[in-house]
Amino acid sequence: MDDNRKIIHIDMDAFYASVEQRDNPSLNGKPVIVGGNPDGRGVVATCSYEARKYGIHSAMPSKTAYKRCPYAIFVRPRFDIYHKVSNQIREVFYRYTDLVEPLSLDEAYLDVTINKMNIKYATDIAKRIKEEIYEEVGLTASAGVSYNKFLAKLASDYQKPSGLTVITKKNKQQFLDSLPINKFFGVGKVTERQLRNLGINNGYDLRMLELQQLEKIFKNRGYTFYQFARGIDYRPVQPHRERKSVGSESTLSINLNIEDEEVVDILDEICQDVANRLRHSAKAGKTVTLKIKYDDFTQITRSVSLEHEISLHEDIRTNIYNLLKNIKSNNKQIRLLGVTVSNLNDIKEVCTNITIFEYIENIENKTSN
Repeated sequence: MDDNRKIIHIDMDAFYASVEQRDNPSLNGKPVIVGGNPDGRGVVATCSYEARKYGIHSAMPSKTAYKRCPYAIFVRPRFDIYHKVSNQIREVFYRYTDLVEPLSLDEAYLDVTINKMNIKYATDIAKRIKEEIYEEVGLTASAGVSYNKFLAKLASDYQKPSGLTVITKKNKQQFLDSLPINKFFGVGKVTERQLRNLGINNGYDLRMLELQQLEKIFKNRGYTFYQFARGIDYRPVQPHRERKSVGSESTLSINLNIEDEEVVDILDEICQDVANRLRHSAKAGKTVTLKIKYDDFTQITRSVSLEHEISLHEDIRTNIYNLLKNIKSNNKQIRLLGVTVSNLNDIKEVCTNITIFEYIENIENKTSN
């Protein structure tokens, strides 16, 4: 794979909240929160930029969001509408290329190296896509343009909302060197804490570490961090395939015993990552799987199948912790942990006989009954 590809990452701006503001103009300019009831165990699915000024963000408990902004307007999510709008947006993408890799309802990668319009510059395609989405759907999108997926995604997030950022081979290192370490792909809270404890606060600090040092600390992920610090990413854009499961895993920086407290902390972070992916994909699943790989490279999986679909961080974490408690110590140390939710359905399909909001309220209150 060469570095002459032309990759665009499109990310809709505050997608669910923007749809609600579009369909109800009285919400424009106001702090809008799409999610669960603040009087219950609700969580924020997303919020408008006006609400983000108060420090409100996705996956935050609705109670906390309400405390930060009592004047916020809470709106019930309408996933059937979000799916419909997402399909309209994808129709715009396919006018330019069939190499479209949707990551969720509101974002996707496009490989426009060879495109249907024979447009020379990817930046021109990104501008046209943004304009057509706004004209036809009434929503703004941010776009990132570069020669690989990693840099294109960083670029789309750089000037939100309605931004367009281009990262070239000439300016990529300056961009990466100044990038906060938590903005790098694969750096969650646990990894960020490890890196900052090592004095690594930005891309430049990361680039100064030798490959051997990174692999010693982060095992397999060390090579990925080494490449990303230099803007290297050879992953191809993969056309859409129906997702059968959503998962995440982490190779540990040091091997741990199953009784170690850090195991629980790392699993919590992995469960949050899986919950975020499910939320963005508007999916929920009935089967939860815990994967453990040991230092001798043997591995085990433990699964539980549920009566109802789940997608929330707390529900996934509870089931994973229950699976973990039933695994006995075998004098082996753990080198990798993984969590997967499978047997998926679209949230809109789960809710055939009740409203979307009632479904969310139901799964949020399962643990309190």
